[in-house]
Amino acid sequence: MQLRTAAGPVVSWLSLALMLAAVTLPAGADERSNTPEVPKRPKICLVLSGGGARGAAHVGVIKVLEEYRIPIDCIAGTSMGAVVGAAYASGMSVAEMEKFIGSISTEMLFNDNPPREEQSMRQKEDDYRTFFGPEFGLKDGKLKLPKGVVTGVQLEAVLRGISKVQGFHNFDDLPIPFRAVATDLVTGKAVVFSEGELASVMRASMSVPGAVAPAEYGGKMLVDGMLTSNLPVQVGRSMGADIIIAVNVGTPLLARDQLTGILGVTSQMLSILTEQNVEVSIASLKPTDILISPELGGFSTGDFDHLPQIEPRGEAATRQMADRLRPLALPPAEFAALRKKQSVTPLPDTRAVDEIRFEDLKRVNPQAAQAVMETKTGQPIDQQVLDADMRRLYGTGDFERVDYRFLEEPARRVLAVDAVEKGWGPDYLRVGLGLSSDFNGDAFFNALASYRKTWLNALGAEWRTDAQVGRTSDLSTEFYQPLDTRGLFFVDPNLSVGRRTEVIYQGNNRISEYDINTALAGVYVGTQLAQYGEFRLGVVRGQLKPALDIGPQTLAPQASNIAQGAFTAQLVFDQIDSVRFPRSGWSAQFNVYDSTGELGADQRYIKWDSKGMAVYSFGEHTLNFSFKAGGRIGSDTLPFYDQFQWGGFLEQSGYATGQLLGQNLWFLRAMYYRRILQGTLFEGAFGGFSIESGKVDEPLVAGNPDDELWSASLFVAVDTPIGPVYLAYGRAAAGLGSFYFYLGRPF
Repeated sequence: MQLRTAAGPVVSWLSLALMLAAVTLPAGADERSNTPEVPKRPKICLVLSGGGARGAAHVGVIKVLEEYRIPIDCIAGTSMGAVVGAAYASGMSVAEMEKFIGSISTEMLFNDNPPREEQSMRQKEDDYRTFFGPEFGLKDGKLKLPKGVVTGVQLEAVLRGISKVQGFHNFDDLPIPFRAVATDLVTGKAVVFSEGELASVMRASMSVPGAVAPAEYGGKMLVDGMLTSNLPVQVGRSMGADIIIAVNVGTPLLARDQLTGILGVTSQMLSILTEQNVEVSIASLKPTDILISPELGGFSTGDFDHLPQIEPRGEAATRQMADRLRPLALPPAEFAALRKKQSVTPLPDTRAVDEIRFEDLKRVNPQAAQAVMETKTGQPIDQQVLDADMRRLYGTGDFERVDYRFLEEPARRVLAVDAVEKGWGPDYLRVGLGLSSDFNGDAFFNALASYRKTWLNALGAEWRTDAQVGRTSDLSTEFYQPLDTRGLFFVDPNLSVGRRTEVIYQGNNRISEYDINTALAGVYVGTQLAQYGEFRLGVVRGQLKPALDIGPQTLAPQASNIAQGAFTAQLVFDQIDSVRFPRSGWSAQFNVYDSTGELGADQRYIKWDSKGMAVYSFGEHTLNFSFKAGGRIGSDTLPFYDQFQWGGFLEQSGYATGQLLGQNLWFLRAMYYRRILQGTLFEGAFGGFSIESGKVDEPLVAGNPDDELWSASLFVAVDTPIGPVYLAYGRAAAGLGSFYFYLGRPF
């Protein structure tokens, strides 16, 4: 009894424990306790180094990683590694990246100017002068230079095209989490971006010091991340990576015999800084990490014209690591699901903006800046149009950097344009040089300089002074005053003094040479025909003083002081893509000069002239057709100092420069040229020929040719930092022939 009584509580407690266990333990716990746990797969981070154009190999690496079904859970990149990494992280496929790099060229990346057809006529006019080198700033009596060879405006526009995600984002929210590395130029510290606008971040990460101007971002002045962390292994590790796949495409150090000149030494200094931090990153790799180092041979960091040839080097290097990579592969179905998830990108935000805001402009009128843009409030945002707006704003010449952001304010969406005015403005100096020789004793040169003071008032007035010394010497000054914020109408008073040399030929012999001095004052009014052209009317008055320099006194001018006064009209259209080696577009110009006694002129006559060009290209081949024509209107003859002087390279080749002189001119020229060497920052080298036909009626000197003339030329030409250089041979049907050297624009 006592036993049973004593046993009762024990049974009761056991029953209660079993009941509690039945309630608290989930169903199937016993079965699962006997099932082995599936190990969690390691988190893999792809780390891509900088290396300029050599970074195209990263695309080949990613291509093979996809082929091997290697999952990429996060990406960290520097410079070109940041560009490729951002493209992949934002959802771009390998096929899309291959197509994109196939369209890239050095000129596409680093030519900041907008297409020439879109520039204002004021800018286009400068192209016909032989300027070279950078535009200097004049401030507080000191010469100032830009912060880089290019500003990166065009580079950033290209980078927007490689990113499938537009606008400000947290980079952890991208299809693949991403980080980019830049360098703070002030502190020298690495800056790791975990959020921002992808194109701006990529541009900051690859701002090579001296070549691309520093990027202003978040109050920092940023340059290429290669200086501090060219292979950002630690950044990948901080993202939680268990395994790092690091790809190093950095440039090896130059050999001693390659260290020639300041450029080689400067490049070596950057390479030393880069190589030191890369070695530190490689030393931090664990045995489980994988390092891929493509063999890139002679490809340089600036070889952006051969990206499709660089990519396969990355493929080859990755296949060599197949034994290390294959254990990380996912089953086909699981990898396909992962890539499908990583390829989904948000749709671009094309919502209209309620305001376009320019911030912190001190000189430029915001209304004038906004007038340049095609993006308007109340209209859906078009990314290509907006990028073109940024290029046009930069192309006005007023800004050193142009960028934009979208701001979400209460009940308002704002497009904030960050247009940073040139720190070396608003006064600018440019210089130029032109040379020519026919190797027969005729050699000419012209050196020139131009000084501009801009934004003298809210409408954008500009005071400009130009000086030239050489065969033609002159000093001119003008005050160009727009009459509205759009710059549609203008008034342009000007003054000039000059001297030019005019040679008179009889047959093939010089018989006299004159110095003609002029002093003129004029005022013009006109209108800009958008980016297509300009129309202006003017009044000119002044004095002209001809003097015989070489020749018999019987040829001395009858008057030593000639009063001038004329009404002028000019209509110009210019849609040529380049004045150095045009490959597409057209241009035309029409002028009328009415010398009249009503304005005090001693000589009464009306002169007209016109010229034009049409250019068409197919591949590297170009056809260029042009004409020049002019004459007098009415019965009054043109004075000798205002007749049509013609002859020389591409202007009736074979004849001496200015050998033909008469009352009327017509001239036709057909040119063919082909690019024989691809350029980088310049247009390259060309070879070609011309066929020319012309006629100079009523020659000043009796007996000079006045019938139809035929000529041809052969030439090679190269675009250089100081302008296009031609070496040519021209021959006329009359038997005249000449070799030519030409620095500058000959047509």
